[in-house]
Amino acid sequence: MLNTFIMLIQLFFTVVIGIYFFTMLRSQQGSKNSLEKDSKKELEKLHRLRAVHLTVPLSEKTRPSNLSEVIGQEDGIRALRAALCGPNPQHILIYGPPGVGKTAAARVVLQEAIENPASPFQQGAKFVEMDATTMRFDERGIADPLIGSVHDPIYQGAGAYGPAGVPQPKPGAVTKAHGGVLFIDEIGELHGIQMNKLLKVLEDRKVFLESAYYSTTNRDIPPHVHEIFQNGLPADFRLIGATTRSPEEIPPAIRSRCVEIFFRAMDQEEICTIARNAAQKGNFSMTQDAVALVGKYAQNGRDAVNIVQIAGSVARLEDRYTIETQDVEWVVEFGHYSPRQDKKVACGSVVGQINGLAVFGAGQGLVMDIECSAVPCAPGKGTLTVTGIIESEEMDGRGQKLIRTSSARASLDNMRTVLKRFYDIDIQDYMLHVNFPGGIPIDGPSAGTAIATCVYSAITGTPIDSEIAMTGELSIHGKVKPIGGVVAKVQAAVAAGVKRVYIPKDNNQDLFLDLPIEVVPVEHICELFGHVYGLAPYTQPAEGFVPSPAPALISAQAEPATVQSGSEQIH
Repeated sequence: MLNTFIMLIQLFFTVVIGIYFFTMLRSQQGSKNSLEKDSKKELEKLHRLRAVHLTVPLSEKTRPSNLSEVIGQEDGIRALRAALCGPNPQHILIYGPPGVGKTAAARVVLQEAIENPASPFQQGAKFVEMDATTMRFDERGIADPLIGSVHDPIYQGAGAYGPAGVPQPKPGAVTKAHGGVLFIDEIGELHGIQMNKLLKVLEDRKVFLESAYYSTTNRDIPPHVHEIFQNGLPADFRLIGATTRSPEEIPPAIRSRCVEIFFRAMDQEEICTIARNAAQKGNFSMTQDAVALVGKYAQNGRDAVNIVQIAGSVARLEDRYTIETQDVEWVVEFGHYSPRQDKKVACGSVVGQINGLAVFGAGQGLVMDIECSAVPCAPGKGTLTVTGIIESEEMDGRGQKLIRTSSARASLDNMRTVLKRFYDIDIQDYMLHVNFPGGIPIDGPSAGTAIATCVYSAITGTPIDSEIAMTGELSIHGKVKPIGGVVAKVQAAVAAGVKRVYIPKDNNQDLFLDLPIEVVPVEHICELFGHVYGLAPYTQPAEGFVPSPAPALISAQAEPATVQSGSEQIH
């Protein structure tokens, strides 16, 4: 009887267990069938989506596919080729305003490097592109698309390795770019931790990952995971970072490891060329006036393409294939485009006005006006008014606010000393007003020679040729000291129609001989005044030197001055 009861119990549990496993099997089969149905449905939806195609955007059609299509960056392209296409390619930082072709140039230069037999880049070398402004980053190391990360068993995404307690390495962009180029747009926006990790990768040319769940004695860990943790992931690539920031805003550690290349802003003729090419690729024609109008308002190539695309759409809505001036005017109006600030010098001579040279942004040259008015007053009662200088700028830099103070005002003090010493002109006897029109942030002492020349003109009534420009720091001993950005400044002078430019002698270069402008190197203010005003040439003053008196004032040519309430009394 007892045996029968035990057999019945065993039979009962056997039936229950059988029913349980049968139910599980049916459930799994049903889930599998349901999953297959959902997958098939989603796959059909994906195929339908891929069957829909819009026309290719004009911005994509106009994207350069070879170096000849990159407009206006001859020097930048040459520098890129020298840094990347040789037998020993370098890491690169590209500075420049937006929309001038930094990304496109980097991409096509890699293709040229691949075709060069002397280059270590092989066929199939990848161009991995990332944007630092949108790069997802987790300080805990759970996710790092740049360097790579480890999915530990406790984290979601550990995959099949999770139940086995195996940490799963996930390669980042530095490994995906192995043997090729890693391009990081707006590299100045990288998180500080990411930047430091990237520097380490550049040094080691491999990535080492860490995990508290990794053990060298764990036999459940696959051999390739052991290999990754013990010897690292390969990351031998060349970095190309692009930024619209100035070099001072990029960490020195990354700058010291890279060749720095500067892309300049495009001039009006280059913008017009891009506009014509865009219209041609969009199957439009443009009138000359419409092209010129695009060149007047577009600040870069991207602006030019966008204007042409919208203007072309307006023309097509009216069943036309020619973009007219009124089409561009309408785009400029509703898009709130501002005209380019391209200065062109005029002919003739003017008292108390001169063309100074400056550099702003990422090495972009600029021709700026400097004005001065001088009115004689009672001896020693003079005033000095300075307008147009932005004396301090507040900048956001890597999580902190910085206030930069302009040093341009020191040039005015140096000018006062030099004019008194060499020309016996005491500016305390005049009401002086020096103005920098345009509200441009003037920083540094490079306007020293231009300020002294302009003030001398205003005080003596001597006109200055409007087709000259100058740059250089002025010391209290009258020496013209070297400054930075001279090449960009000279190029800006050429674009503005300047005929002659005066630069410090120590900044003179042979490449200026090939430019359509006369570059005159000077080393002393008296030498400069000899060229500009025809004064006696400078000779080194001997002991006991007594300066000659200044030329007689030409009061009829002196311009009236309006002394502002904020004037500074000169002591």
